[in-house]
Amino acid sequence: MRTLFTFLTLVCSYVAWAQGNAKVSGTVTDAATSNPVEFATVALVDPASGKAIDGTICDDKGEFTINKVAPGSYSLTITFIGFETKTVTVKVEDKKDVNLGKIAISPVAQQLKEVTVEGQRALIEEKVDRMVYNAENDATAKGGDASDVLKRVPLLTVDLDGNVSLRGNSNIMVLINNKPSTIVASSVADALKQIPADQIKTVEVITSPSAKYDAEGSAGIINIVTKKNNLQGLTLGIDAGVGLRGSNLGLNGNYRKGKMGFSLGGWGRSNYNVTGSFNNQQLTRTYNDAGDLEKETLSEQMAKSRNQGLFGHYNLGWDYDINEKNSLAASVRFGVRNGKNKQNDMQQYSDGVLQTLQNILSKDESNNVDVSLTYTHLYAKPQRELSFQGLYSRNNRDNIYENFQERVSNSSITRFRNLNDSYNEETTFQVDYQTPIGTTQMLEFGGKDIMRKAVSDYTSFNAVGSDGPYEPSGSGSLSNNLNYDQNVMAAYLAYTLTTKAGYSFKAGSRYEYTTINAYTKTEDDIAIPSYGVIVPSVNISKKLKGGNMVKASYNRRIQRPSIRFLNPNVQRNNSLSFSVGNPELDPEYTNNYELSYSTFVKGTTINFSGFARNTNNAIQSVRDVVGGDTIRTQYANIGSENAYGLSVFANVSIGKLSLNGGGDFYYATLSNNNALELYKASNEGFVASGRIFGSYNLNKGWGLQFFSFVRGRQVQLQGSQGGFYMYSLAVRKEFNEKKGSIGLGVENFLQESIKIKSNLESPLISQKSVSTMNNLSFRINFSYRIGKMSMENRPRRSRSINNDDLKDGGGDNGGGGGDMGGGQQGGGGMQMPGNRGQRGGQAPQNTNKPITQNNAPKPADGTIYEATGTWSFTIDSPQGGGGTIVIKKENGVYSGTIKTQRMPEETKLSSVTVNGNEVTLTYTTNFGGNSVPVDIKTTIVNNDMQGTMNLGQFRSFNLTGKRSE
Repeated sequence: MRTLFTFLTLVCSYVAWAQGNAKVSGTVTDAATSNPVEFATVALVDPASGKAIDGTICDDKGEFTINKVAPGSYSLTITFIGFETKTVTVKVEDKKDVNLGKIAISPVAQQLKEVTVEGQRALIEEKVDRMVYNAENDATAKGGDASDVLKRVPLLTVDLDGNVSLRGNSNIMVLINNKPSTIVASSVADALKQIPADQIKTVEVITSPSAKYDAEGSAGIINIVTKKNNLQGLTLGIDAGVGLRGSNLGLNGNYRKGKMGFSLGGWGRSNYNVTGSFNNQQLTRTYNDAGDLEKETLSEQMAKSRNQGLFGHYNLGWDYDINEKNSLAASVRFGVRNGKNKQNDMQQYSDGVLQTLQNILSKDESNNVDVSLTYTHLYAKPQRELSFQGLYSRNNRDNIYENFQERVSNSSITRFRNLNDSYNEETTFQVDYQTPIGTTQMLEFGGKDIMRKAVSDYTSFNAVGSDGPYEPSGSGSLSNNLNYDQNVMAAYLAYTLTTKAGYSFKAGSRYEYTTINAYTKTEDDIAIPSYGVIVPSVNISKKLKGGNMVKASYNRRIQRPSIRFLNPNVQRNNSLSFSVGNPELDPEYTNNYELSYSTFVKGTTINFSGFARNTNNAIQSVRDVVGGDTIRTQYANIGSENAYGLSVFANVSIGKLSLNGGGDFYYATLSNNNALELYKASNEGFVASGRIFGSYNLNKGWGLQFFSFVRGRQVQLQGSQGGFYMYSLAVRKEFNEKKGSIGLGVENFLQESIKIKSNLESPLISQKSVSTMNNLSFRINFSYRIGKMSMENRPRRSRSINNDDLKDGGGDNGGGGGDMGGGQQGGGGMQMPGNRGQRGGQAPQNTNKPITQNNAPKPADGTIYEATGTWSFTIDSPQGGGGTIVIKKENGVYSGTIKTQRMPEETKLSSVTVNGNEVTLTYTTNFGGNSVPVDIKTTIVNNDMQGTMNLGQFRSFNLTGKRSE
């Protein structure tokens, strides 16, 4: 439903004026983006008296018409919140219409001085090509890591091991600050443990990536954006937490002066007391050459487990503005991860008879370094940019597996050890160029070269007795190496078109050519042919009335096999089950289709999206039985996977309470297309997951947040994995003007453990297992900041590998300006209320008066003045304005209404809080069909009111008022 603004009432004081037969028309546009300005107020003013004699408001296309205008000279005044007032001289002749064409009005930038803006972005935002989760607003994940944050993000599911899937597909590309990293290439779950939740600003889920992005990631892209700033000054912060199962400590500092800035930080986390258990029952079958059942073996394992780990990262950032058109940015990041898993007193039975007692130890020790350098050149024409980027990334990893096994029948002891020394190395060069075409189009193209190298050197040892020496197991499958070199060269072209009717169209294509060279100690040349792939993408969106939006997209993706599937080292963390990789694997190819609709209903955001995903040449497991009782898992390109589903989520604010949540539902079909009857497998079924997040702001710096996540049964190729649910609650108190905070968080406090049941069924194997994790936990968090930052005057631009194009909705802006295709939100700088972003490297115009703090004089005698009554107020804005506030009190509870000159209908205040002489009022208004929260913070002294009015994240104004009743 379209909400129209009621424009300022025009008093016709020019009584002698006679109506004529001419009409004055035109179109009001945004000078920065050329977008139409909806519902701007247009007044026809008599220049002699300065009084308005007629007027109108623009429609949703920015167009206006004033009829029956008499001959003469006039001033046409155009006003709209967030823009400068524009005055145009108009000369009207008898019976001759005047068409003024496009009239551009400029956004204004509000300079803040000594003010604290208390605004909060919505927890979930819907963009034209992605969904954005604002993690910095979530206190329940504080003290955790990135996997704790991703559990809260719509469309994603995370299992207890930290493995992430998007709409049921785990083949995703994970970026950190728009850049790939070798730690992710090795293991997404491991990489997430190195990123602290406290340092994550947003998580972007890109289900339909444009051609600018790498083609990898069949389900889509997850971009984790960490906190940055472009401020002047020096700050130092500490974040610490201690809990039942983990503790963390972080130090972060930032320094900026003039054109140069530095950031230095470190963070560490230790996990301990993470306990659990598992029970595994499996029936294995072997067949003779005639296909007859030859043997069945029933095996069972049970053990208790204990995990501990130490994780951390350290980063140094540097950026330098050479001048207004050229800038450099560089960063170095070093991370470590040391994990240890123990399985004590494992009992292993065969056909009901105890066979062995085992103690198993697994160690995972790794470190990584990422080094990047970016040069960006801006042209005189806004939105025209050229950038060069380079990235070097390396992940070193040592895996150690030891099994101490005692055979019960004769008390003999054998020991097994596997050492796997490996690394992933990546060097990337990229160039990107973009240029606008007119005011409604954008052209982008670029090239990239990724040189990857993966090396895995592994050796196995055996020993007899509790202290006998280890002897190498020999070459072959247990002792060998893999050298895997991959080069991906790519070029892309993307085109964006936006129209005045609210349509946005972005289409592009990317071509990638891959060459591979692989060899081992025993095989000089593994024949893997080179291959090329064309990856098209199309995104279409349409703005509807009332701020609603409908989007449709198609893209093709490629998923290259990771080192986990390629590594021929035998991964034997269980004596009854092991897996081995296949270096000859080909990539998977996926077609993605999506249709979504977003709407706003009385301040509530609701999004519906339907999707279909079709994957062929899928990498799937082939399981057989060796030794009569041991399951061997290998991998091949034999599968097809399809998913058809619906995602729904909603975000609603009710006074101080904010709620959001939703669910993902899809029907999955899987088949391995194996011609051999013993290995043929297929499965299908429904899969569901859901989450809910809530926060409630209490008085005096107190806040409460809660979260719950449910993952339903997962359909797998040869069985299923059971579901589980988690929940957490956090309370936090801010102090010393929000410089510090202390909080308490608890997780799963109504249950001691989580149990997940899984089953696998095939002609060769029947397996049932139960994993238990004792995850009842609590922690205390503390943070404090010292130092001070002020806003930087120069707009900043930054680029990085795998640029976040359409950062702020991109092609949704219409008119080819704004952030369309440029990937820069406000030039990369921090936006404050009233700042719509400095486009094209232009410095903001500052024509408004500075906002002042709510520092009305307090009565010396401590008198408390009653807030009730009718207050007439004015706001200090370029357009002027004001209205009336009515505050009531019944049975000790305050309520009220507000009327403004722009919205003369009476609006009920959603909350009225009175604390002595300080009064806070909140309500919701609508701009262009979008709901915007408004809060007024004032101090009352006798019959005077003084404070500020804050319109969401748009603008802030000084406010003064008088009590009239």
